[in-house]
Amino acid sequence: MRPEAAAGRGSGRSLGRTLLLVGITAVFLLPVLWIVAASLRSPDLPPPRATDWLPDPVTTAAWERLFTLLPFGRYLGNSLLVALVGVPLSLLIASAAGFAIAQLTAPMRRALVITSVGLLLVPVTALWLTRFLLYAAVGITDTPLVLIAPALLGGSPLFVLLYTWAFRRIPQELIEAARLEGVGAIGAWWRIGLPLVVPTTVAVGTLAFLLFWGDFISPTLYLRTDDWATLTVGLRRLQQLDRNDWPVLMAGAVLLAVPAVLLFGVAQRTFLRDDRLADTFGGG
Repeated sequence: MRPEAAAGRGSGRSLGRTLLLVGITAVFLLPVLWIVAASLRSPDLPPPRATDWLPDPVTTAAWERLFTLLPFGRYLGNSLLVALVGVPLSLLIASAAGFAIAQLTAPMRRALVITSVGLLLVPVTALWLTRFLLYAAVGITDTPLVLIAPALLGGSPLFVLLYTWAFRRIPQELIEAARLEGVGAIGAWWRIGLPLVVPTTVAVGTLAFLLFWGDFISPTLYLRTDDWATLTVGLRRLQQLDRNDWPVLMAGAVLLAVPAVLLFGVAQRTFLRDDRLADTFGGG
């Protein structure tokens, strides 16, 4: 292939990737910008008939009322606690499980992958009663532990599968060489495996954050008091308190949505930086 043709193809790919990035950013940001603008309207006003990107007048009264009506400061702190503990714990356990599965023989690995896929097909509603009985038996209901408990299983079987596929793409010669030098399984996972699947870790970390940050069912089912309620529960209670005060409701929605959008903005460079994202979804 001539250099000019190769350069033209490279420029086309770069332009396509840029357009893809702009499209994804617009899809995510436009609704967020709208709810931010809506939260800056005067309280007690109904939604505008047309899209109002710049309220007149701009006021923070809805935000002040938000923290007056309900303890949203505590809700925010509880959500941050759950995410800051649940996400790293999910990454550690899911990556360790994925690395272990990737090192098994083909029949055992295939059986565990099929089992994980089967677990993904189980309706989450089928687990609610079982989890409640289990949490009650060990005495952790009405504590933040019930919100963090899924991290002890890696967060989701999907996370384990993503790590398994990523670790399978690592040349096994690297793992074998490490074993010959006396590196154990844990050392090979930590020192060799994890540094080579950084895009997978970023992808799984983002998904895990969304899983814990946006969890509404767990605090609703397993918490009896308001002490450990999270933002999702607070937003629901705010809607029940006054569903007609749209600026205040939008302020609560901003509080819930913006951290997820900011996380995606931080992670997008890793997502689109190079072709290593294929390690997350590729086979092997």
